[in-house]
This record gives sequence, C-alpha cells and structure tokens, in this order.
Amino acid sequence: MRRSALDVSVGVFLLLGILALAWLSVQLGRVELFGGGGYAATADFPAVGGLKPGATVEIAGVPIGRVERISLADYRARLHLRLRPDVQLSDDSIVSIKTRGLIGEKFVQVNPGGSDRMVAPGGRFTEIEPPVDLEEIISKYVFGGVDSPVPPSGAEQK
Repeated sequence: MRRSALDVSVGVFLLLGILALAWLSVQLGRVELFGGGGYAATADFPAVGGLKPGATVEIAGVPIGRVERISLADYRARLHLRLRPDVQLSDDSIVSIKTRGLIGEKFVQVNPGGSDRMVAPGGRFTEIEPPVDLEEIISKYVFGGVDSPVPPSGAEQK
C-alpha cells in the first residue's frame, strides 16, 4: 500500500512539472492557443527587412497586437496583424517597420491618423513606411554611393 501511494505522489508531481513547463513555454513563446482575441488587419510592404511572425505591433511603445503571419501578395509582403479589440485605428494610420536598437529585433509601429473612418476588421492599412535597410546604407557609404560634402580636389575656391 505504501509503494502505491509513493507512485501516485511521484506521478502527480511529474504531471504538475510538465504542466508548469507547458505554461512557461506558452508564456515565453508568446503563443496564443485559442486564436487570440482582437481583430485582423493587413498591410502591404515592398519588403519586411527581417520582420518575423510573432513580432509586436505598438503605438507609442505600448503593445497593441502581433504579426500573425507574413505572406506574398502581388510580389509584395503582406503582414497579417492581430490587433486588440479596444484599439480602433483610423484608415489613414501610418504603419512602419522599426528596429529596437542598432541590431535589435524588428517590430511594427503604428502612428494613428486623424480620419473619422476606422479600419474595419479584415481591413487594410494603406499608409505604410518601408523598413530602413541598414546594410544598403552602409554599403553606399563604404563604396562611395553617398555624396561627400567636400568639393572635388580639382575644384579650387577663389
């Protein structure tokens, strides 16, 4: 009888440990098991510059949603966003892809517009700002693609 009680207690302890690990994985992985709340919206970009599904959508640094997935539509990257239901955005809001820090993670920033018309569930943001390609800027600077403020050596000032 004593051996059976020990087996049950070890089994319960093991089950609680597995449940705690599963809960921790869901919380740290930012996974929504039941589809999440809120409403869907899309935005089309010429490129996403390393943005990944699961990235946050923010207004003024406050998270208001997530990037559910990224697909290709008419040779443009289409972001499928899931936004909180209490945040209604106007149809002239500007959606842009930003980077935290110099080499940080990518996220979507929304600058609310002033229109009276709101983006309906399943609607699309039309005002976008593509991400800055840091590698392209650096390569232009390194390989002479950026104009220099110094006049050419052949030009003399009088």
